Amino acid sequence: MTTSAKPVASVIISTYNSPAWLEKVLYGYFYQDRHDFEIVIADDGSTEETRTLIDAMRTKSPVPIIHVWQRDDGFRKCRILNKCVLHANAEYLIFTDGDCIPRRDFVSTHLGSAEPGLFVSGGSLLLPMPTSKLIDRDDIEQQRCFDKRWLYQHGLKPTRKILRISAGPTLAAILNRCSPAACNFKGSNAAAWKTDVLAVNGFDERMAYGGEDREFGVRLRNRGIRARDVKYSAVLVHLDHAKGYRDPALMAQNKNLRKQVERERITRTEFGIQQLVNTGYTADAGSTQ
Repeated sequence: MTTSAKPVASVIISTYNSPAWLEKVLYGYFYQDRHDFEIVIADDGSTEETRTLIDAMRTKSPVPIIHVWQRDDGFRKCRILNKCVLHANAEYLIFTDGDCIPRRDFVSTHLGSAEPGLFVSGGSLLLPMPTSKLIDRDDIEQQRCFDKRWLYQHGLKPTRKILRISAGPTLAAILNRCSPAACNFKGSNAAAWKTDVLAVNGFDERMAYGGEDREFGVRLRNRGIRARDVKYSAVLVHLDHAKGYRDPALMAQNKNLRKQVERERITRTEFGIQQLVNTGYTADAGSTQ
């Protein structure tokens, strides 16, 4: 699909070699209650199977889809996210992952929560693998995969976290305000203004897997950008998957860097978007670096 109108939001979806899950996620955005946004897929080196899927889904999509790819050279999520920020055409950026299916009102909820001087962060409900595999296009279109009774009937064990998808608007608003957990920037469900993202120079490309999104949020806070919690209102279901890329040593390194950023009140990384621009990367030219 093509459109001449500037999108009101760019939904940046990170992915890596998970086309079956990405397909379900994309259907979630096709069935949103508004279509004045664009999708920007942050592809950290997937094989041709993912590109083929995206090309096929683009023909069905009610919104524009931009596919930003870089060659596979290990975990470089921060780098591909920074590239996608440059490609994004909207002033408001919603960040999520290619294994998180959005409820029909997800984009509307984020846009309804957007205010200058704020970033917004939510959560998700993790599903077991059998349930994740079972969900199909019709379940997404009919929103059955956000019905707690349907989920319980199809493999999800009862949990208090079900409130993350089942709280009505009034209860969700109360829970968002009263949640005892800190509202950290969560890359699977968060949003920020593009001007604020650029001001802190995007994501720190030194960061490996584990807390790289939280460190980014710390820099936003250090700059004076406040956090708003939408954990119970911006609803996602998180499809299960293996996490073989976890490295405790690298995660500890990330944590140490984040603690330094907190301690020294750092607002801008020197290893972010400007570093890309300095190498000649632009949204128009593209890159496979």
